[in-house]
Amino acid sequence: MGSSYQGDEKTRRALDTYIKLMRASDSVTTRVTAHLPKAELTISQFDVLESIYYLGPLCQRDIAQKIRKSTGNITMVIDNLEKRGLVRRERDPQDRRYFTIHLTEAGQALISEVFPNHAAAITEQMSVLTEAEQEELGRLCRKLGLQQKKGV
Repeated sequence: MGSSYQGDEKTRRALDTYIKLMRASDSVTTRVTAHLPKAELTISQFDVLESIYYLGPLCQRDIAQKIRKSTGNITMVIDNLEKRGLVRRERDPQDRRYFTIHLTEAGQALISEVFPNHAAAITEQMSVLTEAEQEELGRLCRKLGLQQKKGV
């Protein structure tokens, strides 16, 4: 189902495409992350663990930027991960406002167990597209994502 907008063709096409993009994104995300509740993880918690797992210790601000969440939201997510013993905060001795987030052994064990299932789910979902279609979709998404608003 597309847009019911009755305006010009260019706007209807843009709205219909946007609706399809958002619905596909929501649908794929729901299927790819279906395994996370078994590990008692939210999507944001998984994203934080995965970021630190592959990039190493990061400050909260960098994590927030990487997973596209507000710094306030990241604080709560990290608080909950810390309560579970999956991450630890380390205060910078030169700037006491600055914390680096590290995986604990338990966090390392959990993400290394959960990530292969996540990668397999993504691979399965993307397999409906050919390799060329995956490349093209990636190119188009990057083009759309990097677009700058004209005149700003």
